[in-house]
Amino acid sequence: MKILTVESFKSRNERTVWVSKHFNHLFKKNKVLDVGCDDAPLRKFVGNQFYTGIDCTGKPDIKINLEAVKKLPFKAQEFDTVICIDVLEHLENLHEISKELFRASNKYVLISLPNCWRDARVKIQRGRGSIAHYGLPSKKPLDRHKWFFTVSEAIDFLKSITPSNYELKITLTEPKRNFLIKFFRKLRYSSSAYQNKFCQTIWAEYKRIE
Repeated sequence: MKILTVESFKSRNERTVWVSKHFNHLFKKNKVLDVGCDDAPLRKFVGNQFYTGIDCTGKPDIKINLEAVKKLPFKAQEFDTVICIDVLEHLENLHEISKELFRASNKYVLISLPNCWRDARVKIQRGRGSIAHYGLPSKKPLDRHKWFFTVSEAIDFLKSITPSNYELKITLTEPKRNFLIKFFRKLRYSSSAYQNKFCQTIWAEYKRIE
């Protein structure tokens, strides 16, 4: 497992550009299923003929409410690559859907989860500020996070859902910081504490080994 330093993504499109470059080997001439695609920004990098996006909002090819289904409407191993980027934390049924990601894939699965604890801890410590994706809005939102977890918990979960015929590679990303600040933080905290406090996203790349 390694930690990569990346630019802070100001938009979904910026994140998609990074994903298309860093995980390029998952997409080249592969049939791709994008679970929770929203406006499907990955389509232009994969190509219409190879891309299928599903979601309940945005611009999916197939409109599906992931929380209302037990199975994805696809045959087993129908896609070369199945991706699910910052989606599972929005689903009450994430355990069921995570199994479906592997059922629909014949080669690769890519899952990312945000470090929810990192984004909330400073506000909690200071005793002020709202916590994005949680809180208690006066009107019921269309969507919100259903789970709150640390990097350590996310890694344990991602390991636990790994099928026996897949191998797992985990990468963590963190925003760019001043070198000295980063250096002294790593001296002060254990590796797991550093990850929980400062890493932003957990990326799990699964590869079928059969």
